[in-house]
Amino acid sequence: MKLIVGLGNPGAKYARNRHNIGFMALDRIAEDHDFGPWKGKHQGSISEGRFGSDRAVLLKPETFMNNSGQSVQAALRFYKLEPEDLIVLHDEIDLAPGKVKFKIAGGHAGHNGLRSVHAHVGAEYGRVRLGVGHPGHKDRVPSYVLHDFAKADENWLDDVLRGVSDGAPYLAAGDGAKFMNAVSMRVAPARPSTGTKPRTPAPQKAAEDVPDDRSTLQKLMAKFK
Repeated sequence: MKLIVGLGNPGAKYARNRHNIGFMALDRIAEDHDFGPWKGKHQGSISEGRFGSDRAVLLKPETFMNNSGQSVQAALRFYKLEPEDLIVLHDEIDLAPGKVKFKIAGGHAGHNGLRSVHAHVGAEYGRVRLGVGHPGHKDRVPSYVLHDFAKADENWLDDVLRGVSDGAPYLAAGDGAKFMNAVSMRVAPARPSTGTKPRTPAPQKAAEDVPDDRSTLQKLMAKFK
């Protein structure tokens, strides 16, 4: 079983913030895969369900971002899971909007939600990094991630969320490569083949275009054949 966590802040005020893309992804997964209703538990909201034979629990911590680790730790203990069974979905300013990366372990790169998870359960868990872009200067980061996605972001955002949902069964099965392939099929689908154009044969030279290199005698003899 996997515990799949989306990071964000609770409440309607933050619902469409860039910082809440993890919550958005879990909502998409729960709806697409017919998971159970959201229930308050483990200092957050959980939804339980299955991807085929693989059971999974979705968790949205409601401790606010900086204390996300408290909720994650409580859920891991309750379900008797290890950090290796944990996957966290979060916003990533170091990736361009629409880019998605999967990794296991590593640092928190200053992300307050990941920092809290690290502090409570360690670093040996899977992460789905959901690119939201960078505002250009580190001083603008807090304001940037706590603002809503722009209207211009809606198309790529929908593709990313649906791609993550498509790939969720592979996350539950522990197959990061197939997960990334499913995401890619949404955000960068293969272009249909246009086929190979038939080669046009080179035009034949007209008879009059062919140089006549016969001798004068040969030309004269030809007239009397």
